[in-house]
Amino acid sequence: MARAMTNDLDCLAARLHGRRSRLAEGERLDALCQLQDLSELTRGIYPAVEFPAAADFQRRLVQDFVLELCGFLKHLGGAGAALLGWMLVRFQVESLKVLIRGFAGRISTEALMGHLVFLPTERELDTAALAAAGSWEGFARLLPQRPFRQSLKRALELDHDHPRPFFLEAALDRGYFQELLARVARVGGEDQEVIKALVLQEVDMFHLMLVVRGRFHYGLTPESLLAWHGGGTGIPRSRFAAMLDAPDLLTAAGLAVGRALDVLPPRQESSEGAATVDPAALEALAWKRFLRLANRAFRRSHMGLGAVVGYVGIRRVEVANLITLSEGIRTGTAADALRPELISRTGEEAVHV
Repeated sequence: MARAMTNDLDCLAARLHGRRSRLAEGERLDALCQLQDLSELTRGIYPAVEFPAAADFQRRLVQDFVLELCGFLKHLGGAGAALLGWMLVRFQVESLKVLIRGFAGRISTEALMGHLVFLPTERELDTAALAAAGSWEGFARLLPQRPFRQSLKRALELDHDHPRPFFLEAALDRGYFQELLARVARVGGEDQEVIKALVLQEVDMFHLMLVVRGRFHYGLTPESLLAWHGGGTGIPRSRFAAMLDAPDLLTAAGLAVGRALDVLPPRQESSEGAATVDPAALEALAWKRFLRLANRAFRRSHMGLGAVVGYVGIRRVEVANLITLSEGIRTGTAADALRPELISRTGEEAVHV
């Protein structure tokens, strides 16, 4: 049985190397950036499908990605299947965030449906029940995964009277990442190193954005944000606390270099004349590091589980880029302004992959 599973993984990895060559990146992504009509973009990805609007194209991209990942599971077993199965739960998290915003804003379920990601039956959310929950406690009890119920319960204990969606969403992310790290720890062999590096990057992107958005955009207290540190990553609790206590965003971001960031973006001058950095540029650089590590996992593992996890990361970036492209075309953004918004590999990575 173990040998059969190895052969199945070999088969899947070989197929993924073939699929990789057809992804929208590099020169193909550059060509797509030159398009000025949404129908040209959608035909370039789905030649036989007509999409009424950009939102329909974007939903199709995400749903096809979900179906592709579900198809991988039949080729995997043990810790690999458990890890990839939990990665699919990431889409549950994003739908739950939409429902949280809807519940907080008293938005109807019908109005939210177009923003939800639908998973196979065994992972599907009971959206009607969640939207109709009579209280936040009731909402938490209906969550399908134990880590989410525990994290949301903790968020409600810390912020019971007027729970803010920002903290509730952070609670879901923290619950997801803690379980993701636990499943990575159960992956054995040579693949664990490259897989763990990629997963740690995703968790530390979460930590970085807690600082960027929570501390320096919303002005939330360091104490309230420190509670959502995930633990066990490249940004330990002490460094996270230092980032939250930093006097400005530039200083805070500097503490994430080598962990969530490879480099800092160019400095800007604030309205007060002090040096600062663009928050959007920080997020883009964090995603660029994520893509670099996904490429590394795909390249170094080659025919192992790391290649599968690396491919998932690369595909995730491709979907994000195509969504950004479709939005840019919809709003009439010029190609030279749109291309820098996309997450891309460096020339060195392109040579080695």
